[in-house]
Amino acid sequence: MAEISDAIAMIKKAEADAEQLIIDSESQSKDLIAESKVKAEEIISEAKAAAEEEAKNTVFDAEDKAKEEAKTIAASSDDDVSALKEKAMANVDEAASIIVKNIL
Repeated sequence: MAEISDAIAMIKKAEADAEQLIIDSESQSKDLIAESKVKAEEIISEAKAAAEEEAKNTVFDAEDKAKEEAKTIAASSDDDVSALKEKAMANVDEAASIIVKNIL
C-alpha cells in the first residue's frame, strides 16, 4: 500500500511541477512578447527617422541640382541675349542707312 501511496504522491508532484512549468512558460512567453513589441517599436522609430533624414537629403540634393541647372540656363540665356543684341546692333546701322536713302 505504501508503494501505491508513494506512486500517487509522485504523480501529484509531477502534475504540480507540470502546472508550475506551464505557468512559468506562459509568464516567459508574455515577457518575450512584450520585449519584442518594445524592440519592434524602437526599430520602426529608428527606420522612420532614417527615412525622414534620407528624404531631407534627397530634397536638398534635388534643390542643389536644380539651382545649378538654373545657373547654367541663366548663363546660356545671357550669352544668347548678348549674341542677339550684337546682331541687332549690326542691323541698326544698315536699317538706318536704308531709311536715310529712302527719305532722301
